[in-house]
Amino acid sequence: MTDIIDRLAGVRPGGSVDALRRHRPVTRDNAQASYDALFTDIDEAHASLAERAAVAQFVAILHDDEVAAAHYGALTRSAGGDALADAVADAAAASRTEGPYGEYPAEGPLAVESVTGLRLELDEPERAALGERVSAALEHAHLLVFRPRESSAVALATLADAGWSTDGIVTLSQLVSFLAFQLRVAAGLRLLTTKDAA
Repeated sequence: MTDIIDRLAGVRPGGSVDALRRHRPVTRDNAQASYDALFTDIDEAHASLAERAAVAQFVAILHDDEVAAAHYGALTRSAGGDALADAVADAAAASRTEGPYGEYPAEGPLAVESVTGLRLELDEPERAALGERVSAALEHAHLLVFRPRESSAVALATLADAGWSTDGIVTLSQLVSFLAFQLRVAAGLRLLTTKDAA
């Protein structure tokens, strides 16, 4: 059965890339199990499927992965509706940038490595379209993608203020971390798949 990374990468059953992935079945199975734990076999008490899908769609767009953005966008539409998916796409398109950014303490030895960059702060119309919880989640996801060194107790408190529980915040962090892995693996395999098809 084709797993999600195979679908995102366009891996052809029976091809050399498929054989390469099957050479490490535990790694492949664990990656799929992580996806299932975040999007399939879930408890929505602390993070709904629509919220998870919206964050995933947003992160995929930030990573400029059209295939994954389409996959997670469809999941957002299915779980949360067209308006949510469109609002997420608009917010992501407006906040794409390059990184990583972040600031170190001015007196510290790494201060010279501080780089100023975009800090996502959604405006009131955007927040109204997305809802407060999703808005806070997208701002946090943007921070983790582009300014990971600035992740802090204050950033987590902002999520809590928007209604995210501790378990929900952990789920969001796991989700963004998993996507960073998944999207990079899929992008690498996509390159190999292109050569495989040639």
